Amino acid sequence: MEKNKAAIIMGSDSDLPVVEKTIRTLKDLGIPFEAHVMSAHRTPEEACTFAREAAGKGFGVIIAAAGKAAHLAGVLAGHTPLPVIGIPMKSSTMDGLDSLLSTVQMPSGVPVATVAIDGAENAGLLAAQMLAIADESLFAKLQEKKEQMRQKVIEKDKKLQEKLQG
Repeated sequence: MEKNKAAIIMGSDSDLPVVEKTIRTLKDLGIPFEAHVMSAHRTPEEACTFAREAAGKGFGVIIAAAGKAAHLAGVLAGHTPLPVIGIPMKSSTMDGLDSLLSTVQMPSGVPVATVAIDGAENAGLLAAQMLAIADESLFAKLQEKKEQMRQKVIEKDKKLQEKLQG
């Protein structure tokens, strides 16, 4: 079975405003995905079952967004051989540093790739890069996106130089 889908799991529906950047990134690149709310603490059985069954349902990567005691990415990673990307969410406590440390500090054997606090766009791009290893069309779209970013920076520099010269 082809594993070309991304799963987005949020610990709470309050994470959606940030996670929408992940969704937009995946949509822009034409990556099929599903998004769900599951909690490592309040629905642990559902989260573990999802992670165990994800590969068999065509998922190639799981993105997990959680705040405060952000154990979601680690719990999912503990139940699947698929790559898991954690998005530590900024919370009212410690500006998300607690979420970052909970997501990134994983024990040996249970890796979680972790993006910046609220780094939802990068989570989508990292998931795309992982999926692009086996998808030449997606790889080409990512190359095109990199070139577009490059051109934007060149244009901004050109405008800056014109402003400084004028």
